Amino acid sequence: MAAERDLSALLGGLRPVLNPGRYVYCTLPTRVPPGLRPVVTVAEAEGVTVVVQQPEADELGLRYEYVAAWITLRIHSALEAVGLTAAVATELADHGISCNVAAGFHHDHLFVPAGDAERAVRVLEELSARQG
Repeated sequence: MAAERDLSALLGGLRPVLNPGRYVYCTLPTRVPPGLRPVVTVAEAEGVTVVVQQPEADELGLRYEYVAAWITLRIHSALEAVGLTAAVATELADHGISCNVAAGFHHDHLFVPAGDAERAVRVLEELSARQG
């Protein structure tokens, strides 16, 4: 299946799914230690940021402040598509929901406050329905 580039089609086909579990952002001074299973990894000058399941972070004694839910937008979005991140983040912001976005090759992934997870999915479903 070809990746979608058209913003209207992207928004109309979001099909958000709430992944099970709670996820946290942790920073590490260097690289990801063996055995740690992050769902997102970002290397920055200040260290490595990982998003991992909260129980895994707790088990390893990793510090974190932000506990999130992970929503996957199941539309296959093209990496060069214009406006999807802005539209989704704006819609969530209009409902008072913060959003951290990670783009994979096939899908966009949103990390929202754990307490807002189900409401965020409803907001995204409503956004998608307005496009259809």
